[in-house]
Amino acid sequence: MSIFDSFNINSSGMTAERFRMDIISENIANANTTRTKNGSPYVRKVVTFAEKGSQTPFSRILNEKMDHYSGRGVKVTKVQDDTWTQMNIVYDPSHPDADENGYVTYPNVNTVTEMTNLIDASRSYEANATAFNASKNIATKGLELGQG
Repeated sequence: MSIFDSFNINSSGMTAERFRMDIISENIANANTTRTKNGSPYVRKVVTFAEKGSQTPFSRILNEKMDHYSGRGVKVTKVQDDTWTQMNIVYDPSHPDADENGYVTYPNVNTVTEMTNLIDASRSYEANATAFNASKNIATKGLELGQG
């Protein structure tokens, strides 16, 4: 493993966590959206990560021969709708999106959960940035030793 592998691993982690923060921000922004383009309430989105390089043995060997740096780090595998959390049903007959019984279906977004996830993603981003800077310092020290 070269020093550049650590740069790639940490930068892919920062990119993935930044994307996760964007999705969390979208969830928070739509916490009260009762009608989207298709007429239904907003549904919370969840990001799933996977290790880069989780491939078949053949494709792993092929990628290693063709591109030394492939298969290192983390990647976003999918952004899916949260179908396992119940939507929030609130009685508000004056709301324009209320059904015939006066109930409004609000998104399944819990702001406390989203803020907790946002803090987690932020801390993970910071950890990757710290590791990246440590790798950069190691590489710099190595270059300084080579000059002497």
